[in-house]
Amino acid sequence: MTTPQISEIEQEQLIEKLEIFKIHGRDKRGRKILRIIGKFFPARFLSLDVLNKYLEEKIFPRLGRKPFAVLYVHTGVQRSENFPGISALRAIYDAIPVNVRDNLQEVYFLHPGLQSRLFLATCGRFLFSGGLYGKLRYISRVDYLWEHVRRNEVEMPEFVYDHDDDLEFRPMMDYGQESDHARVYAGAAVDSSVSSFSMRCIS
Repeated sequence: MTTPQISEIEQEQLIEKLEIFKIHGRDKRGRKILRIIGKFFPARFLSLDVLNKYLEEKIFPRLGRKPFAVLYVHTGVQRSENFPGISALRAIYDAIPVNVRDNLQEVYFLHPGLQSRLFLATCGRFLFSGGLYGKLRYISRVDYLWEHVRRNEVEMPEFVYDHDDDLEFRPMMDYGQESDHARVYAGAAVDSSVSSFSMRCIS
């Protein structure tokens, strides 16, 4: 994560505006779901301190003391735009209170892609303590997600369904042998949102 060019208040507003983190719905076991949209994560505009503060004040208290699950939507994530970096991921994970980590029962990882699978397979056990790697469940299609999550309780952005359609017609994308750049990234809503927001803040 780079040094942000907007203030802490503006960073918090950006997190809220993009709804990167949202607690809603439950999985088939009745556990609350923390939905995280990776494509909406503006890594270039956020500091670790602001992000951890937001999670500590706005998200973790709402999870309560009961078991919960995370639904991480990896669709459309680009290293240069939405990925905070390995050291930042580790710092974010280490900042999560122990009781919250203990209550995390499952991580549904939607549209992981080949690179993500390889990275987590080689580094996941060393990068994350507390058995997080063992809680990962890869979900390659939205339809498969509904086998674990209550369908009518979780909202998904339209680009997630579009990517699913692409995978059906171009299955080699699952294995990293065909690019989905033209369809998924063209005119991405988060890019315009972040750009317009940052320009308003800086001007």
